[in-house]
Amino acid sequence: PLLRYDNVELGETLGQYVAALAAIERSNSETDVARRALERARSLVDLGAVAQAELQRREAEYRKALADTERQKAEAAQVEEKLHRFGMTDSEIRELHASPDSDYHRESSHSILKAPFAGVVTHFSASPGESIDTDDELMILSDLTVVWVQADVYDKDIRFVREGNTAEVRVGAHPDRVFKGKITYVGDVLDPETRTTKVRVEVPNTENMLKVEMFAMVRIPTAVMAPALMVPLEAVVKVEDHMVAFVKRENGFEKRPVELGQRVGDWVEVTEGLEEGESVVTEGAFLLKSEAKKAELGHHEGH
Repeated sequence: PLLRYDNVELGETLGQYVAALAAIERSNSETDVARRALERARSLVDLGAVAQAELQRREAEYRKALADTERQKAEAAQVEEKLHRFGMTDSEIRELHASPDSDYHRESSHSILKAPFAGVVTHFSASPGESIDTDDELMILSDLTVVWVQADVYDKDIRFVREGNTAEVRVGAHPDRVFKGKITYVGDVLDPETRTTKVRVEVPNTENMLKVEMFAMVRIPTAVMAPALMVPLEAVVKVEDHMVAFVKRENGFEKRPVELGQRVGDWVEVTEGLEEGESVVTEGAFLLKSEAKKAELGHHEGH
């Protein structure tokens, strides 16, 4: 069960059912009175003490009482069916017959909300005492045994990606683990700023290691090999909000902003900023980053 709540509609239906039970009891009593009156009339007719017309009137009253009882039972059965639709069991409904206590009836109006499947509550917006309607969203229940990983693929690479292809997913929380998945959706619209489209990968998550909103890196193996300019990961460092590489020049090193693409093991693709054949620093890039920062600070202090 997810939660217990006071169901106003169920409470109203319980009131209708209790009223229907009371009406059946009254009708049974009236039927019993009519039956005894009919029996007396038959005895008096045999003795000649009452007219035949009186017997017929008593018989009509008895038949009417029986019909009223059956009608009350049919109405109670309809209300009972509503209670079943609210999730009440036969034993719980029988308690309504046996218990005249209003506290029990009030407690019975509390409903249990059950999950339609096993999962994890990833969002909960209801508060104790809050009134809710049928259109209100109380929570989000997620089945995380299979998760969706959304990847951004550049427009130049999208021709290599197809639904049904396999994909490999890595997350920072488990750097030594590769999660295998399958591509189930390839977007049709490009983001005009990033020039990428969305690709969805479904990944089994039976060990619950992948969490909602995790950042991930997705590798999609393809049958077609496209040429790419690759550099070692240690050749690229972050300076402020940009990734840079240090290119070797005759009189030193040039700090060059670069755009990165796919990562393969300890190598990363450079899509912009470097030319084939240029030499980059692979060891000591962080030291050069620090020296460049000091030089910039000294330049600003000189002014």
